[in-house]
Amino acid sequence: SDLRQMLATKSVENIQFLPFLTTDANNVGWLGYGCLKGDGTLITVNAIGAALQTLYILVYLYYSPAKRPVLLQILLLLAVVVTGCGYFALLVDTGTRLARLGLFCSVFTITMYLSPLADLAKVVRCKSTRCLSFPLTVTTFVASSSWTLYGLQLHDPYIMV
Repeated sequence: SDLRQMLATKSVENIQFLPFLTTDANNVGWLGYGCLKGDGTLITVNAIGAALQTLYILVYLYYSPAKRPVLLQILLLLAVVVTGCGYFALLVDTGTRLARLGLFCSVFTITMYLSPLADLAKVVRCKSTRCLSFPLTVTTFVASSSWTLYGLQLHDPYIMV
């Protein structure tokens, strides 16, 4: 819906940039985990997710009147990703790399999904669900449930979380 809104209004007004960046970083992390594990499902889903999030970021950048702060955030994300790749590739031994990356990705995903709880507190306080997107809430629940079931099937606690 944010992409549609940006394209329709040719503006990024009232659209937050941080969710695009964090979701892209999350997809890249899980893509790395999938590559280390050799899991085609993780690779496919997260490669598509990272590509779509990168597209959203580029559209946001295109329509953003203040390009400098957006570019700085993108560069910061790239620096974090490169640093993370370097850390896991060079400093973590091969035997624990998958487990450490899985733990990192799980913690990052949990943190990312906990951040909207501020909206939930607002819903309870105001006794109104206007600020919540019902379709987004349902699809997030379905997607999270699917990953939990997939993790259970693989006996992979990181995907399960």
